[in-house]
Amino acid sequence: MVAYLGVEHSLTGRHWIGPGAEIDRQAEAMVQATALPRPLCQTMARLGVARDAALAYLDPTLRDLLPDPRVLRDMETAAARVLRAVVQRERIAIFADYDVDGGCSAALLIDWLRQMDQPAPTLYIPDRIDEGYGPNVPAMRALAAGHDLILCVDCGTLSHDAIAAADGAEVVVLDHHLGGETLPPALAVVNPNRQDEQGDQGHLCAAGVVFLMLVEAGRQLRGSGRQGPDLIGLLDLVALATVADVAPLIGVNRAFVRQGLRVLARRERPGLVALSDIAHLDGPPRAYHLGFLLGPRINAGGRIGRADLGARLLSCQSVTEARTMAEALDQLNTERRAIEAVVRAAALEQAGARGLDAPLVWAAGEGWHPGVVGIVASRLKEAAGRPAIVIGLEGDEGKGSGRSISGIDLGAAIQRLVAEGLLLRGGGHKMAAGLTVARDRIDAAMARLSELLARQGSDRSGAAGLRLDGLLMPGAATVELVEQIEAAGPFGAGAPGPRYVFPACQIGFARQLGESHLKLRFGDGLGAHLDAISFGAFDGPLGPALMAHGGARFHLAGRLEINRWGGRSSVQLRLDDAALA
Repeated sequence: MVAYLGVEHSLTGRHWIGPGAEIDRQAEAMVQATALPRPLCQTMARLGVARDAALAYLDPTLRDLLPDPRVLRDMETAAARVLRAVVQRERIAIFADYDVDGGCSAALLIDWLRQMDQPAPTLYIPDRIDEGYGPNVPAMRALAAGHDLILCVDCGTLSHDAIAAADGAEVVVLDHHLGGETLPPALAVVNPNRQDEQGDQGHLCAAGVVFLMLVEAGRQLRGSGRQGPDLIGLLDLVALATVADVAPLIGVNRAFVRQGLRVLARRERPGLVALSDIAHLDGPPRAYHLGFLLGPRINAGGRIGRADLGARLLSCQSVTEARTMAEALDQLNTERRAIEAVVRAAALEQAGARGLDAPLVWAAGEGWHPGVVGIVASRLKEAAGRPAIVIGLEGDEGKGSGRSISGIDLGAAIQRLVAEGLLLRGGGHKMAAGLTVARDRIDAAMARLSELLARQGSDRSGAAGLRLDGLLMPGAATVELVEQIEAAGPFGAGAPGPRYVFPACQIGFARQLGESHLKLRFGDGLGAHLDAISFGAFDGPLGPALMAHGGARFHLAGRLEINRWGGRSSVQLRLDDAALA
């Protein structure tokens, strides 16, 4: 394939790939049929949107995209059991995962039960370090002793022993992680990624599954002549979980996020209002804010602090309490970043020495905090373009987390290693997974995992290709253009936003921000200028090379965004890569 602008090896080592002739043809046909702006049509054509579906794609609605909840196995049973608990005012416990998806899922149920005038349920979120992921026998046994119904959200599909230990209580699982060959002994296991599911809803996060259960509960309520709560007001939680859990923004997920952002903008949930203010959320909320401002702060509680702090913030009704919890999470997030920076530097050095071109990139270190290994695994994945595993060692065991790349099912490979006895525990989904491994089996386990991922083609991936949507000049990058393109959003996992190249630009100034970020201004030499920022640029060669530009011209590639500050809006380039012109 001919390199775009002749860039076969960029500053980050990537081969640039330009828009193909077929995409150009489809975009032109869409322009003729719809009279929509060409950059918008170009973006939709790349995302696979058919010409006749373009207008509908720009307005994703729940009415059109929400699946019938009953397409998921056990859904009717789960909703009926929750309603019975409500009618009989039973004692309900919620066992949730400690991440954003788990916290949002728990908050959805707490909010809904509150609107149903029910007693507050017991919230139980395991400690990441002491208990690990998912239901455990002691916790489930204790909850069963005091409750009639236990709802496991964003966990439970692989927790056979723990659910069996919940003697005296019934258990309903609402999850999305990859299921095993057998199901746990729960009354209902609602999970689009059960092995016996035949549908196409596997892209849902756990909060999406919980929302569908509440839709089904509402239908059953109406069938008995009652009216349930308005569910639209809960979509801010579903949107946050969908983006933060890196669920692909396709199908109903697009509608969840689009509508959820509108709900978030109404500023009705005290916890999210407090967190948004502390995070200095500027202007109308966007998917970026969910993934990079709000999500990490909510996650911080489960990573290095109180595991239940995020879920309690999201379900909090007191403005004062919400502010206190938001401040605590913001402080924990600052501490998390400091811990992450130390682990990231060590992991990048170790993985680099081992080789970033292997089918699996991995690192393991003594005392690495379990709460940050997943984030560092994401950094390794981004640096190498390969699936990555990062493991923190303590005693005879290591607890690790992995992140995958498109087309490589990491969760299934991890489950295979558990079945083969190379891992003590493990599970997840295609793009992310967790594991526990005996210290003396790490090398063997990683070698076997590398072999399994190579069979899926991970050895043919890597940071070799960067797909680009076309050329732009700084003067053409207007707020109006960005707003036109954003109509095809939200962008994120499964629906990447367009990336443009600004050719042969002069760098006016460049400076380092913090430990690893780069801020610069560039122009075309004719008077038009644009600001750019590159996060993590100094984790690789991009930052140092552009800082030492020496007056040379560079092709600069990245995504456009609107920077709102002080009541003014301007365009900024989120810089991903560069090449000497």
